[in-house]
Amino acid sequence: MSAGGTPGAGPFAALPAPPYYVVVFSSVRGGPAGGYDEAAARMVELARAQPGFLGVESARGADGFGITTSYWASEGAIQAWRRQAEHARVRERGRDWYRHFEVRVARVERTYGHPRPEPAALAGSDPPGP
Repeated sequence: MSAGGTPGAGPFAALPAPPYYVVVFSSVRGGPAGGYDEAAARMVELARAQPGFLGVESARGADGFGITTSYWASEGAIQAWRRQAEHARVRERGRDWYRHFEVRVARVERTYGHPRPEPAALAGSDPPGP
């Protein structure tokens, strides 16, 4: 499920070739959720306007555990995002929304994946030969 991922293959962010940086925010929701959805949407909107922002992917399970990964061109861009005033205020408020959270920052050196073709794309292909 996407929380506003940049254009890509469905919920996946469209990213440049590495290297780039990723901030992984893992959390378990707890406490009152008042204003959470609005704040989360606003943070994605605000992050997209930040220099060096590359994309975002996010998912949350029915048990409240979620992971949001945001991608950045540099560590400096991540630090600037952290210092952004509205983001800082929402981070403080977030301590009420989460029972537990962890933030991890890493440099992405390589990526790989395998997008499976959609069934409609396969319908026009010839069956395999003997």
